[in-house]
Amino acid sequence: MQVLIAGGGVGGLTLALSLHERGIPCTVFEAAEQVRPLGVGINTLPHAIRELTALGLLPALDAVAVRTRELRYLNRFGQEIWVEPRGTWAGHDVPQFSIHRGHLHEVLWNAAHERLGPAALVTGARLAAVEQDATGVTARFADGRSARGDVLVGADGIHSVLRAALHPDDGGIRWNGIQMWRGAIDWPAFEGGDTMIVAGDMAEKLVLYPIAAGATPGTRLTNWVVCAQIGDATRPPPRREDWSRPGSLAEVLPHVARFRIPFLDVEALVRATPTFWEYPMCDRDPLPFWTQGRVTLLGDAAHPMYPVGSNGASQAVLDARCLAALLAGGDPVSALAAYEAERLPKTAEIVRSNRRGGPERVVDVVSERAPEGFARIEDVIARDELAAIAGGYARMAGFAAPR
Repeated sequence: MQVLIAGGGVGGLTLALSLHERGIPCTVFEAAEQVRPLGVGINTLPHAIRELTALGLLPALDAVAVRTRELRYLNRFGQEIWVEPRGTWAGHDVPQFSIHRGHLHEVLWNAAHERLGPAALVTGARLAAVEQDATGVTARFADGRSARGDVLVGADGIHSVLRAALHPDDGGIRWNGIQMWRGAIDWPAFEGGDTMIVAGDMAEKLVLYPIAAGATPGTRLTNWVVCAQIGDATRPPPRREDWSRPGSLAEVLPHVARFRIPFLDVEALVRATPTFWEYPMCDRDPLPFWTQGRVTLLGDAAHPMYPVGSNGASQAVLDARCLAALLAGGDPVSALAAYEAERLPKTAEIVRSNRRGGPERVVDVVSERAPEGFARIEDVIARDELAAIAGGYARMAGFAAPR
């Protein structure tokens, strides 16, 4: 069997490594001419880290990431709503990692380069068209090249060419009207140097967490995200070329000014960041199918989701591991059908939950009931209700702590 993978991101590379582990040849076709460590911070959850650990990647990840000890939900005044341990502190056998997306990608790319060989990683190859017949599939690329294989997996992101080919009438990218400003800077460690903070609500939200060691023992490379509702779902998303452009202090600081976090000067953090970026918060509607014969979708090509609950990259890893295990059975068409049956319903549920706020809905509920803060959180919401929101999401998404 020969597997063609369109897209050399987190999902595509995890699939390549997983196929190699099982002795299945594959080639990754990445659209970018040059692979660079792009992006800012993300979180990868224990159910995904367990799979990457099985690929022997835990030491490499540990060297470039932060093991997240605790997640705290706060209101905009810094008052504590809900706190929960994470990763090994929650009883998992593997950590939750807060990590620079570029560092995660670099770990995966380097491992694939070493294990599969450089010939298996083709850059500058943007998928343009697909043809399949009873014996295989042909991928054609924008530069005129083509490749023949038994299976083609579209791991080519939210703007997936293969998704568009399978679903020409797809409703397109959905923007919920929230704009995100994201940056990272070396900054004095806060709250032990391994704590993740989510504060505010879905109208204006602040996310903070360290993603790597800093330049000194007392600092961390600190990721920050400011989200603000600047439109509604009736407006089209910004043009594709505007999805990752330098942010403006004049636009983000009015939103930052609403937050009072006692252990961190958020405005100083944002002002000190030399360059930060803005992105629209977008997803797509769940699809009725991912697979057609010998082609299928994976990761953001299949189920792009709002970045709440730390599940985007993690679900791509789970997709890849599931698909590789099924392809090891030998019949590619049956394997792709079984993969879709296993993964499509689970990820569609997460997409829909994330639209409602996912576990971060705890801050929305408290903000609605106590917009000016509270004396006691128990007077606003019962602990059982908070636990049901946060714990219910963890169980649904597959990363609940062992009992």
